[in-house]
Amino acid sequence: MRHFFGLVLGVIVAAALLLGGGWASQETVRAAAQNLDPAKDTRILIAVGVMAVVGLLVGLVLIGKVSPLATFIPSLVLLAWTVVYVLDVSRAASLAPTGASTQADLAQAGQGMLNLLSTGVYGMLGVALFVPVLMPSRWAGPVRDADDEYEDQVGY
Repeated sequence: MRHFFGLVLGVIVAAALLLGGGWASQETVRAAAQNLDPAKDTRILIAVGVMAVVGLLVGLVLIGKVSPLATFIPSLVLLAWTVVYVLDVSRAASLAPTGASTQADLAQAGQGMLNLLSTGVYGMLGVALFVPVLMPSRWAGPVRDADDEYEDQVGY
């Protein structure tokens, strides 16, 4: 059951990294290019907050006692997309939602995803998220004491 929750958490982390991180990075790049003041533009503050939440989520998944699937799923997505980018840039760019028919904020997130992909940030995050998968202690279940087994057998 913990691996199922790890799988669900991995999908959430992947979506947060791709959509939230992409939108926030593109928003902060836009603000830096236009030399905007964060105190006057609340979208910049929201973007910084989204970055902080995504960073906190990644940090908790990296150090928490959760299933390694919670880090394996996003690392697989990020590393696979990085490999596709290295092999064929146009195909990798076509995977991001940047079309004219998409909603404006989603298209902005797609542009941010492409920026993070082309600068290698997704590759670095993919490797960092893959390291916990290699630790055998993450795959094992929680250690149970002998007293716990005795209580389970007695029926308490």
